[in-house]
Amino acid sequence: MPTTAEKKSASKKPATTEVQKPKSKPGFQRQAHQIDATNQVLGRLASSIAILLRGKHRPTFTPHLDQGDFVVVRNAKNLKITGNKREQKIYYHHSGYPGGLKRTQMKDVIAKNPGDVLRRAVWNMLPKNKLRSRMIKRLTIIN
Repeated sequence: MPTTAEKKSASKKPATTEVQKPKSKPGFQRQAHQIDATNQVLGRLASSIAILLRGKHRPTFTPHLDQGDFVVVRNAKNLKITGNKREQKIYYHHSGYPGGLKRTQMKDVIAKNPGDVLRRAVWNMLPKNKLRSRMIKRLTIIN
């Protein structure tokens, strides 16, 4: 004859938790935002763009859903960079091989593509998960 402990364990079902799939909510519409970057500070502009791309400005914000808007930035070449960052800031990238550390100064990145500085700043302000690449695709930068 089974004991009371065996009866209790046999009658219990394992706990299940339902998790919502990362889809958009019904009736969800993405908006397009046009931003002029002339004389705007790099970090402050990148922060506001990251908020729009992530969708944190919406009252229905949910962290695991991709609910951000499209952002088009014009005149990225006229961004204001405060302090000595233009001369002193260095971007690092490693190839994964021994001795594969690459260094690029901000002034070289600006000379090649001014919008890339803004894209890198926004990229690092977005969450480091699978949604980040989907969010950054909605950012268009026009020099």
